[in-house]
This record gives sequence, structure tokens and C-alpha cells, in this order.
Amino acid sequence: MKKIVIPHTGLEVSELIYGCMRIRGRWSDDPLTEEEITNGLISVRAALDCGINFFDHADIYGRGRCEELFGHLWKRENVKRDALILQSKCGIRPGVGYDFRPDYIQKSVEGSLKRLQTDYLDILLLHRPDILMEPDAIAETFETLYAQGKVRYFGVSNFTPALQRMLQSRVSMPLITNQIRFGLGFTHPVESWLVAGGGQEGIRTRGEGILEHCMEVGVSVQAYSPVVGGGIMEPIQETDSERLRNLKEVLQTMAKEKGVGTDVLALAWVARHPAGIQPIIGTTRPERIQSAAAFGNVKLTHEEWYKLFIAARGQNLP
Repeated sequence: MKKIVIPHTGLEVSELIYGCMRIRGRWSDDPLTEEEITNGLISVRAALDCGINFFDHADIYGRGRCEELFGHLWKRENVKRDALILQSKCGIRPGVGYDFRPDYIQKSVEGSLKRLQTDYLDILLLHRPDILMEPDAIAETFETLYAQGKVRYFGVSNFTPALQRMLQSRVSMPLITNQIRFGLGFTHPVESWLVAGGGQEGIRTRGEGILEHCMEVGVSVQAYSPVVGGGIMEPIQETDSERLRNLKEVLQTMAKEKGVGTDVLALAWVARHPAGIQPIIGTTRPERIQSAAAFGNVKLTHEEWYKLFIAARGQNLP
């Protein structure tokens, strides 16, 4: 698989990221079972075999169980730590909301390191914006974690351009990435110019200019849910909305013409944007991981990209 270098870092990463949210076996505080470890190993090994070296986590995934399971897996497989790029996120606090206070960030990182069985995270992202965040305190926490050797690089997730600029103004090190929801099932990041004149859709979108801002300052973009949890890959069903049915028809027809799966086409659509977006996949099925890994070989024309975009919107462009 093609490798790319994340701007402002020396990190050489696979162009496809494997999201580990679904590798957990059970919601439980009990010790991991051999069955869970065996099942998790199947998907993680499939990702490694495809050349994926970039793994995305969050302390909230499986309430820490996903990180714990992954820690067992890479150790059991005797994978060298420097062969992996491990990213985790923190800030979602069950029962409270979002929390970026220094003590909570530090505690979250310590927990992730212990569960992942590693001394450091390559990247730490702030998961969802804490409305009460104090940027100077966050900056100090980042400096401490970096000085301790526990985090190499920092970024954000689900941040608007304004929030990203505000935090970067206080943090001395570059925020290297913004992880957002983007794909044919959620096209808002590329529709901000369409709603700039107002209207209800403009009120919902709160991320106007997010891709443009990242391109301007050289911040990488990661896209989660690029295939809507696999939903757009399923056969057309009677319960599908007219928009979804039409999108599936266009996807299936174009995928057949190109000789690829609809998932590959959906990932290629995300990556076609000039921001150089990295899709995150989360399937645990080895055959789907292998299929998705080929997305970099599919190049969409200008016309093909817009054809899929219009089908995803469910209406023509103005």
C-alpha cells in the first residue's frame, strides 16, 4: 500500500487508516477471553497484511476494551513498535460530557498507554470539542506530555475552523490533523459554499470551510464513516429512501464499470478531494479490509466525482 508523510511530521503512514472501534468482543470489565483475542487478531492481521500501519483508537471505544485488545494483539504478533503508528483520542467523558481539563487529558493518556502496552502515542487527538476548554491549560498539558515522551504529535477531531485556529493560537506545536465525518453519506464538509447564503442546512453545518482551512495551513484530514458503516454497500432495499436508492444505483453501476467494489469507489471519492483526505475504515471482515486496501488504485475523473456527489446530495447542484 502507498505510504504518505503527514505534514509537519516525519511519520510515514499508510494512505488508509484502520479504525479499531469495532474490534472489541464484549462490553465487559472482565479479563479478555481467548475468543475475543482470536477474533480481534483476524481483522488486525488482515489490516497489517494489506500494508496498513496506521491504527486509530479512542479511550471511549469499548470503554477502553478496544485499546486493551489491540495491545494484546500487536504484542502477540511480535510486531515491532516502530512499525506501527498508534493514534488515540480523549475528551469524551461518560456521564459528564466532554472534558479537556489537564488532569483528565493526562489520566486518559496514561490509561491508553497502559492498555495499548506502549510507552508513547504517535498522535493524540482531542475527540469532540469541550465547550469549556481553556486553551492555555491544554497547551501546557500538551507540552508536558511531549516532554515526558508520552505523545509525539497532537491534533483534533470534529473541530470547526474557528475552534482549530483558536487552539492553535495558544499551542506552540502544530496541530497536525483534524478527524471529521465525511463521505458519500455525509457531504456537508464540501457543501459549505452551497449554503453560505443561509437556510436550514447552513444552520446544521457548523463546519464551513473546514477542508479549505486545513489545506491553507497544511493540516491533514482524516475521514471517519466514509462508507456509512457499510450501509451504502448493501443491496437496494424497499426501506431505502429515494436518495439512498439512487446513490446505490449510481455507485453499483460505476463500480461495475470499473471492476471494483462499491466500498472501494466510495473511498476513492473521499480521497479524490485535493485536501488529500485519509479515509478510516472500521470493518472487521478480512475480505472487506482487503477490498478497501485497493482504493488507491482507483482514480475518479472530474465528471465521475460530481456524478457521485449529486447522487449523494439527492438533488442537482444550483
